[in-house]
Amino acid sequence: MDKEVRTVDEYIARFEPEIQIVLNELRNIVKSEAPEASEKISYGMPTFYLNGNLVHFAAFKHHYGFFPAPSAIDEFEEELAPYRSGKGSLHFPMNKPIPQDIIKKIVRFRVNENLNKTKSRKTKK
Repeated sequence: MDKEVRTVDEYIARFEPEIQIVLNELRNIVKSEAPEASEKISYGMPTFYLNGNLVHFAAFKHHYGFFPAPSAIDEFEEELAPYRSGKGSLHFPMNKPIPQDIIKKIVRFRVNENLNKTKSRKTKK
């Protein structure tokens, strides 16, 4: 996996089929909750962008990482306690289903946060 990837499709294609399924599941959840967001590779991982980085996700050796920003983790602190890894990261074990409902809530929260951030910048000018 030395080759630098340029697209989300390239990133996902680097993994075994069972991991690709879950990465595509994460991708589709984010797309369904933030259809206006664009995709890119940032920090070497799939990233959704909407008036700023929305969320990142990635596959690692024993878990899937989901990076929604510290504000979203703080907002859903109790629900995310089993997955919390660091200030802005969540770890979903590979041997368990990913928590789709909480991911949807996080993405909706981040969409609102990014859109409101942009609105408040416009009103300050």
